[in-house]
Amino acid sequence: MSTVANANTISSLASLIGDPARANILLALMGGKALTAGELAFCASVRPQTASGHLAKLIDGQLIAVERQGRHRYYRLASPAVAEAFENLSSLAAAGPGRHRPTGPKDASMRHARTCYDHMAGRMAVAITDVLVERRFLVVEERSGLITEEGKHFLAGIGIDPDAGAASRRPLCRTCMDWSERRMHLAGRLGASLLLGFMDRNWVRRTRHDHRTLVITPAGETGFRELFGISPHLLEP
Repeated sequence: MSTVANANTISSLASLIGDPARANILLALMGGKALTAGELAFCASVRPQTASGHLAKLIDGQLIAVERQGRHRYYRLASPAVAEAFENLSSLAAAGPGRHRPTGPKDASMRHARTCYDHMAGRMAVAITDVLVERRFLVVEERSGLITEEGKHFLAGIGIDPDAGAASRRPLCRTCMDWSERRMHLAGRLGASLLLGFMDRNWVRRTRHDHRTLVITPAGETGFRELFGISPHLLEP
């Protein structure tokens, strides 16, 4: 792709994301759940007819995808790459001058633990990444991660097979810039497997009012302390 064509593509994507309603739609889908047009209209604070137009543009731009189930349509982010790009944009926005309302309790909860598409983000996720690196279970270079032999044994002990999904084009282990912590948390297949494992163990659960925010359960308080040496309540703001 030529430089001019690449610049035009970037400009087109920036225009798509730059609309506040479409940005809110993408933010809602960062929780990893597929949502209906009505739910996304509510999240974007627009009428259903207006939301339909925004959704069509996001589909054309390959930022979201639609899945049909009977008479219903469910929308989701088109790929983990879209989620990672939007998280990076959120990091840039957080680093810039304040433009919106002051940080509130909801934002504090999201800074502690939240989903970033299909993996965990926030202080807890960054702390877990630090522990894996400090224990030499993981070696991180730039944006890629390599699981060591000790790391494979550790993961196997908690029921995670690093080779699962090897045929997928998605990288096994990548890092993602955390917009609230300005440091890296784990993404890729490993990050997704860890979050799924934590949820299966009932260590974390989504909140009812905000499906991106994660709550650490009493079982999680014990589990994270015993497995990673992390006391979640000490990381709370």
